[in-house]
Amino acid sequence: MKKNLLYGLLFALFASTACAKVRLPDILSNNMVLQQNTQVKLWGKARANMPVSVKTSWESKTYTAHSDVDGRWILTVTTPKAGYTPQTIQFTEGEKTVLSNILIGEVWFCSGQSNMEMPLNGFRNCPVLGANESIANASQYKGSIRFATIPKTAALTPQDTCGGKWQECIPEKAQGFSAAAFHFATALHTALNIPVGIINCSWGGSTVEGWLPENILKNYPDIDLKQAGSKEGLQFMQPMIMYNGMLKPLENYTIKGFLWYQGESNVGKQSTYADRLATMVNLWRNEWGLGELPFYFVEIAPYEYGKGDQGAYLREAQFKAQALIPSSGMISTNDLVEPYEATNIHPHNKTLVGQRLCYMALSRTYGMKGISDHGPVYRSMEIKDGKAVLTFDNADNGFGRMNGITGFEIAGADKVFHPATAVSDWNQHIIVSSNEVAQPVAVRYGFRNFLPGNLYNHREQPAYPFRTDNWE
Repeated sequence: MKKNLLYGLLFALFASTACAKVRLPDILSNNMVLQQNTQVKLWGKARANMPVSVKTSWESKTYTAHSDVDGRWILTVTTPKAGYTPQTIQFTEGEKTVLSNILIGEVWFCSGQSNMEMPLNGFRNCPVLGANESIANASQYKGSIRFATIPKTAALTPQDTCGGKWQECIPEKAQGFSAAAFHFATALHTALNIPVGIINCSWGGSTVEGWLPENILKNYPDIDLKQAGSKEGLQFMQPMIMYNGMLKPLENYTIKGFLWYQGESNVGKQSTYADRLATMVNLWRNEWGLGELPFYFVEIAPYEYGKGDQGAYLREAQFKAQALIPSSGMISTNDLVEPYEATNIHPHNKTLVGQRLCYMALSRTYGMKGISDHGPVYRSMEIKDGKAVLTFDNADNGFGRMNGITGFEIAGADKVFHPATAVSDWNQHIIVSSNEVAQPVAVRYGFRNFLPGNLYNHREQPAYPFRTDNWE
């Protein structure tokens, strides 16, 4: 009897040891891209109080961590410079677990709402420009671009894990990749000639408050935390659920920077948006613990939001946010809509969105010289002979055209704005006038819910919408 019991205990111990195996979060999977030339975090779960060893294919060193009483463990490994040679990582805790087909390159974290989420396949009645070609040719990036798309996951408390495994770039998979992020990745890969990894963590319709935690949101008098988790109303408008369920589980993953395309669901709340966006960025940077990670974001596109011009005020708040967020920049999309898209909140041109984000990253993060990474910025106005003479920053070589410029309006003391004629002179000025306004007082450009313009610098970077007045 005692002998049988002893054999049973030994068998149970052997089975337990044989079956011991690390459990990795989905984001640590085959096909992933790790950030080059740095210390990247690897983490997971094992049996409690057990050693976990990690060995990478690019060096002979073995790294060791010790799981805590809950089985959690974390360590860092050194990554080499970027390369296309597939690598492996071996994890051992009793039994070996091997991740394969890993690339070393640049990793960017993409977040926001539906215009970031929007896949190459598009949405119903909302196609993506050139999607079929992009999808058909996706396999040319099979060995260089990888995507991890995080499923929409709501949570009332911070989570340890979330879904989202890495996928190779092939047509079948690429149709589900974020279109804006795909064109960023292809442009970055082409410019740097290294692999690129994209984590797409976005949820259509989400507000900036959805990506913030409870301890911050409780200080906002207009936010009702009881809405989180409620079965009433729209889930995507709820506060904090994206932060808890989708963002928090990913904060150990080492990245190069953030890309953000959101704001449509905060239209009408322009008085708080810039500060809250800055708060969000500061929080994310602190929680990632990787220093002042770059944060590049997209201006919301022209769209008929209804009464008033609340969209214009939100864009203005976005522009102001750049001054509140160090190492940030915003690309304009005021020119990237067609007339028929006035009531389509998902403009089809995601190619230039991704490319403009890439130009900003190349210039500001990677230090590449000779790239224009943003368009003209309004500086000052002078009234001469019944016309408004405007000067701009970032237009040292003039503008993309000298006449036929659209998107301008002008007003006199009555504060009534009229469509205006705008021309460029040879001194880098834009001269604005209207037969309806004898004595101009204020000028606006693209400052409506839907008023696309065509003012560019000589590198075809669009001017940011602006107003010279402060009228409500």
